[in-house]
Amino acid sequence: MRITSKGQITIPVAIREALGLLPGVEVEFEVDGNTVRIVRNADAVEGRGRRVIDRIRGRATVKMTTDEIMALTRK
Repeated sequence: MRITSKGQITIPVAIREALGLLPGVEVEFEVDGNTVRIVRNADAVEGRGRRVIDRIRGRATVKMTTDEIMALTRK
């Protein structure tokens, strides 16, 4: 792997998939001597699901309780 002139590297697909490093996931760099470790930022865990929820939160136009919604879906 080579570092680009902008200081970027590409994490291989197999590693990204194995660790769940999807676009938008924040990571941190830990330095230990000559070793650099990339770790997920535990304070900023944000995946696709979280982004979807955040985007649609508060957009409902009908005021219903959870019980009313569940009753509708069970009919």
